[in-house]
Amino acid sequence: MKLHSDDRRWLTASHIVLIFCCALVLIPFFLLIVASFTDNNWATVNGFSFFPKEWSVVAYTYISTQWATIGRGYLMTVIVTAAGTFGSIMLTSMYAYGLSIDTLPGTKILNFLTVFTMLFSGGIVASYFCWSNIFHVRDTIWALILPNLMMSAFNVILVKNYYKFSLPAELLEAARIDGASEFGVFWKIVFPLSVPIIVTIGLMTGLLYWNDWTNGLYYLTERGGSHLYTVQILLNQINDNITFLSQNASSTGNVNVAELPSTTVRMAIAIVGVLPVMIVYPFFQRFFVKGITLGGVKG
Repeated sequence: MKLHSDDRRWLTASHIVLIFCCALVLIPFFLLIVASFTDNNWATVNGFSFFPKEWSVVAYTYISTQWATIGRGYLMTVIVTAAGTFGSIMLTSMYAYGLSIDTLPGTKILNFLTVFTMLFSGGIVASYFCWSNIFHVRDTIWALILPNLMMSAFNVILVKNYYKFSLPAELLEAARIDGASEFGVFWKIVFPLSVPIIVTIGLMTGLLYWNDWTNGLYYLTERGGSHLYTVQILLNQINDNITFLSQNASSTGNVNVAELPSTTVRMAIAIVGVLPVMIVYPFFQRFFVKGITLGGVKG
């Protein structure tokens, strides 16, 4: 099909804008990668540059020698992300299924409470008191999984809209007539047909868990919960106090503290932390776009 001249100009302008936006996103990542391979002394004196005059892999060498600390944080990040994402998908999808049934008693109240939590919250102090003194999650792995991230009202609304407007009601009603229970309808029909929206909320929740460090800041103490530190918490510790890894290095004797690449090691750990996300995301992008479209534009 031949494009009109005006359409061609708009298409060209759109491509230029998108290329510019992509450059704004990719340039910081490129600088992060280059900075992690920059010589630490040169970066300390001259700052980070896209074209450093001195290169070094000392930061990655340090990470390899300190893998007992950083690797444990990496493993904890994987465990917390997997467990939290799975739990969030189960709770969100089942709760949203209940909200999508108009005949369910109390649906209007539950919908109101769900939207209400998007506008108002109990605040950090009240949440901290409940999780610490009532649920006793401090210095446990549950402190990294349960607070703040397990369920999102935004995700619930996305999934509810998908169930309500993208799944044929006749199919669900036929299953009920054939004697299927509500749990059977959900598990055997609704859930398998909701892969796009499930992958969407799973990807968003997984990113939140992977990048989270505030739960560790609030609920993990250095004395009782340091063995539960994730990569992001460890990176935050480095940013707040660069001597954190220096003390680990001096205690293990693997690295001379004076030679610790304190400037570039932050960048190298950031690369280690973000690399799995960059690898996994392209495989789920098509589900992400489809799920957001189907779950967000209706209702």
